Formats: sequence, C-alpha cells, structure tokens
Amino acid sequence: MNDDGLRHLATQRVAAPRVAAQRAATQRVATIVSWILAIGAGVLVAYLGVVAFSRSLERTLARIAEGELRTQLSGLALTVVQSFRSAILYIAVAWVVMMVIALVRRRTLGQAIQRGWVIALAAGIAIKLFGEFLLNPSLFLEIVVGGLQKGFLYALIALGYTLIYGVVKLINFAHGDIFMVGAFASFYTITTLNMHHWPGTLYTRLTGATQAPGWTLAVGVFLVILASMLTSAVLATVIERVAYKPLRDAPRIAALITAVGVSFFLEYFSALDFSFGPDFITYNRPFDLLRWDSTNLNITLLALFLALLFAGGVGQLVVWQLARRGKRLPFTESPFLRLAIRFCLLAGGFGSLYMALTLLGVGVTNIQILVMTASILLLILLQYIVRQTKIGKAMRASAWDKPTARLMGINVDQVISFTFALGAALAGAASVLYAVAYPQLVWNMGIMPGLRAFVAAVLGGIGSIPGAFVGSLIMGQAEELSAAYISTPMRDAIAFTLLIIVLIVRPTGIFGEPEGEKA
Repeated sequence: MNDDGLRHLATQRVAAPRVAAQRAATQRVATIVSWILAIGAGVLVAYLGVVAFSRSLERTLARIAEGELRTQLSGLALTVVQSFRSAILYIAVAWVVMMVIALVRRRTLGQAIQRGWVIALAAGIAIKLFGEFLLNPSLFLEIVVGGLQKGFLYALIALGYTLIYGVVKLINFAHGDIFMVGAFASFYTITTLNMHHWPGTLYTRLTGATQAPGWTLAVGVFLVILASMLTSAVLATVIERVAYKPLRDAPRIAALITAVGVSFFLEYFSALDFSFGPDFITYNRPFDLLRWDSTNLNITLLALFLALLFAGGVGQLVVWQLARRGKRLPFTESPFLRLAIRFCLLAGGFGSLYMALTLLGVGVTNIQILVMTASILLLILLQYIVRQTKIGKAMRASAWDKPTARLMGINVDQVISFTFALGAALAGAASVLYAVAYPQLVWNMGIMPGLRAFVAAVLGGIGSIPGAFVGSLIMGQAEELSAAYISTPMRDAIAFTLLIIVLIVRPTGIFGEPEGEKA
C-alpha cells in the first residue's frame, strides 16, 4: 500500500468516531424535538380544550335559561360538570401525563404514542360519560337502558354471523336480509293469520270461557316468534343449498361476492309491489306496551328477578365450593344445571338492574324486559346446542377440520346447512323482537342492523359466542350514547370507529378467536 492509501486509512480511522458522535448528537436532537412536539401538541390541545369549554359553558347556560336543558346543578358544580362534558381538556391532560411518564421510564416515543393515545381516548370518553351522567342522571340511565335493548337485539343477529363464520369461514352478508324477511313473516302471521290469538281462541272454545287468560297471549307470541324463526331457517337453508354449496371448494372471494349478490336480490325483490312493497308498513304489536317507573312500580317483577339472581348466585357458590373440595356429585356435573345457573345470573342480573332503575324514576317497558329475557334464553340454548348435542359436536369438528370430520363419518354438508338454519333462526327471533320494539317495517330494514351486528361480532371476536354477545352490548351502548350526546348522523361513524380502535389494539377482537374449537 502506498503512502496516499495509508494517509487515507488513517484519516478514516480518526474521522470515524467523530462521524459517529455527530450522528448520535443528531439523533438525540431529533429525539428531543420529537418529545417536545408530542408534549407540546398535548399542551396546545389543552389550551384549545379550555377555549372550547368556555364556549360550551355559555351555550349550556343559555339552554338552561331557555328551558331546553334540565339539570339540578348550578354554580361551581355546573362548571365542573360542564368541563367533564367537554372532555377535550382531560384528553389532552391524560396525553401529556402519559408522555411524561413514558419519558421518565425511558420508553421510546413510538411506545409512548402506541399506549398513550388509547389511554387518553379512553379517559376522555369515561370523563365525558361521567359528566353527562352528573348533568342529568335520569336521562343518561334511560339512554343506557335503550342501548341495552339494542345490544340484546344485535346479539341475536351477531350470533348467526359468528356461527356461520366459525364453521364455513364465510361472512354471510345476506344475513341481515334474512332478518328482514323474518320480520315481514311475523307481520303477516299477526295481521293475516291472527296467530297470536290462536291459543286464546282454542282455550275459549274448549272451556266455554268468555275471555282467555293472559298466558294464552304469551303462548301466541311464542308461536309468532317460532313461525318467524322457521321461515328464516328455511330461507337460509335454501340460499345455502342453491348459492353457497356449489362454491364450497371455490376461493373465498367467490362465496363472499355471492353473499353480496344474494343480499341485493332479497332486498330489491322484497321492494317489488307483488312482494312486501316499497313503502313503510306499521307493525301491529301482538300485545300492549306497558311502562314502569317510580310512579308505576312492578314489585312482583323486581322480586322475581332478584329471586333468579339469588338462586343463580347460590347455585354457583355451591358448585365452586364442591369443586374446591374435590367432590363430584351427579347434579353438579349436569350441563343443564350449569346453563340454568348462567340463565339465572344473566336474566336475574339484568332484570334486577332494569327494575331497580324504575325505583330511581327511569322508565322501563315490558318490551325491553321481553327482549332481554328472550335474548339471554336463546343465547343459553345456543350454547347448549353447540356444547352438549351431537350436532353441536359435529359443528365444532367441522369448524376445526372438515376433511378429518368427513373421515370420521360426519356429513359436513348437512352440518353446514344446519348451521345456516340455526343462525337464521336466531335472526328470525331477533326480527320479531326488533319489530315489536321499533314497529315499522320496510324492504331495506335489515341493512343497518345486519351491518351493526356484523361489526359487533368482529368487535367481540368473530367465531366466539360470548364475544358476539359482549360486542353487541358494547355496540348498542356506543350507538345510543353517540346519538344522544354527540350527533345522531354520526352514531354509525362513531360506532365503527370504535371497532377500528379495538382492532388496532387487539386485532382478534375483545375475546379473540378461540384456539382450536370454536364457540
């Protein structure tokens, strides 16, 4: 090597540490600037939150003076609660606190942002809802009750989505339109066939009584629900046999496009004049609407739900104590006992909550009680079918490995058809309850409930029955609270944004897709 090469090599050796030091210094400066920008953004948003709070306080005081808004708060209490309702200030404060904590703990900026925005947003939502509750507790609780009603309805539809996906790995976008057909089927069984009065008519003819007792109407409503479930199940079975079965071995995108095509066909065929028609139809409720509140209490129903809750709690404690002691008794191993305990805990818990709210002046209707009870009962029945019956075991085997299930003698095609029928039957039951709660039918009424139920199933973890149930309750609350406290046109956007946030944090949904067996 000549002298020039040696000098160049020596220069490089001398300059290398200097270059590395410069790069490290540049990186430190960039990191400091990034942290300053992140914290400064929070401070700026906090300032904007203070400005927004002052303006919203003026608007709130004006609305109270004009009588548009009712509240018992005033003075400093109203100012504090209004700051909670604005929430922007608290989101910004939570963001700054998270950034400072991450900086002290020597986290990277990426890690701080990844966790910080979720916690700040959650804190903001919680503070916003807390402020709305303090401003008008009765209104807030009534909105929560309405959200529970929608959540229970969405749960029945979402269970169909998660069942079909769990077995076939298909998003059946026609599911919402099967829900629509079930609602119209119940409409015609009530208006044309008068099915809800059949048990009462039979009772009066057999006994000679002048008036049928109330339980005959309950049996009649059950027959209407059963007819709608049967209609939806038959329709779903036909669709599966005609449209989906020929595409069993085709790429998934083919079946997905077919599902969209079936959905459009059902919608626009139903809008034809010789079908259900293009106009809105008023649904005739098969029973009268009853409302209970602090002026019209139903102590009997409250006692019934409390008894259910107590029975479920005692039963669960007995099972836990026997399990801890290693004792196994035949009745404690019975699946019927476990499902009965779950029903008592769920129905008794939600029912007691509903009826306890009436003591606080919140209005609760018999329709809300019916929707809650029927949804929980069908959820428990579905879990029994999937977990304890022969066809349920075949469904889980087919979901896990179809070729192996065929080798074990399972008729996979029959299992898939049954899955479609079962999911559609749940949608049919939901359609009757939905029509009773919101008595107006139209040919495209299944689009948004079906889409929201699908989002709820994904939110909870598609393929998971408990996930679909919990996701639906969250979806119902998000929709109702958004419509009440933010904007009615924005309620779907906010609910779907909630889905995006959950999937970013947990891509498999809240419960995730179970490992191995579905459901």
